[in-house]
Parts: sequence; structure tokens; C-alpha cells
Amino acid sequence: MSQPQTELVFSSEDQAWIRREKIVVPKFWHGHAVPPLVGDVIRFGGRQFVIEARLWEQADGQPLLRLFVGTARAESDTSLGSL
Repeated sequence: MSQPQTELVFSSEDQAWIRREKIVVPKFWHGHAVPPLVGDVIRFGGRQFVIEARLWEQADGQPLLRLFVGTARAESDTSLGSL
């Protein structure tokens, strides 16, 4: 069985930010056997995104995992609790 293709799905605001800043979204799971889970966090371009939902589909006879991510949070938005 071949590796499933993984596709990140961003909000329209985040898509605009990615295009405007000319950010290349890394292929985080390329070559990994374990697919990401809801709650996993990815970070690129100085922002982080939480995977909020997963949707398995078939595309051209191959498995496709669409990952819906939450709105970007800047690194400075991260809460450090009561430090």
C-alpha cells in the first residue's frame, strides 16, 4: 500500500497570509508512516496551527488525508501559564 497523501486546509485569512508572505508550507508528513492526529500542532512562518479535524478521501484511487487546521497563532500569542 502506498503512503497516503496529506493536504493541509487553511482558513481564507491564513491562505491570504501564506500567499502574501510567500511562505512555503513544508510537507511535514512526507515519508512518515503515522498520520497526524487531531490536536497535533504544526509551526512554520513564525505561527502555529492546531489540527482540528481530519477527513479521509479517495483521490485518483489513492488515499488522501485532509487536515483542517485552526486559525494561525503568532508565537507571541502562546500562553505560558503562570510563569
